[in-house]
Amino acid sequence: MQRHANQLLLPVNPFFVWFTLLLAFACNVIPIGRHVAMPDFVALALVFWNVHQPRRVGGGLAFMFGLFMDVHEGAVLGQHALAYTLLSYFAVSMHRRLVWFTVPSQAVQILPLFVAAHAVSFLVRMMQGGMFPGWQILLAPLFESMLWPVATWVMLAPQRRPPDPDQNRPL
Repeated sequence: MQRHANQLLLPVNPFFVWFTLLLAFACNVIPIGRHVAMPDFVALALVFWNVHQPRRVGGGLAFMFGLFMDVHEGAVLGQHALAYTLLSYFAVSMHRRLVWFTVPSQAVQILPLFVAAHAVSFLVRMMQGGMFPGWQILLAPLFESMLWPVATWVMLAPQRRPPDPDQNRPL
């Protein structure tokens, strides 16, 4: 199991959820020369919050961030929106099962989700006559999956309770 028996998490602050999503969007739009193998931080943040807070972050928010990414990249309107919405749907559908795995096992489990999201975006781009980005496109889902443990540690940090040394309370 991922969570220890004595570890309780505080409720998530909605402002923190929005902050992490906006920070992920900012990381995607930073003009550092977008490379094909660069991980999609918005997709990573969306999947994380879909798994851990499926009632707060859903398909509507994924669609909205997808439209923002489409506008930013000058892509076909709906390319990222479709990919993020499908990613969000499948992450929510497997969230109950996923939280019982260890964090490295979760990273392996979500790798197919990231591959599928990139495949949908790639197919839409190719159907519109785009250029083949190269085989490096296969590295982006792998990097996103490798970032999963870091994202889990960072995004759950504000919810962790400090250890309570009181001997009278078991939790």
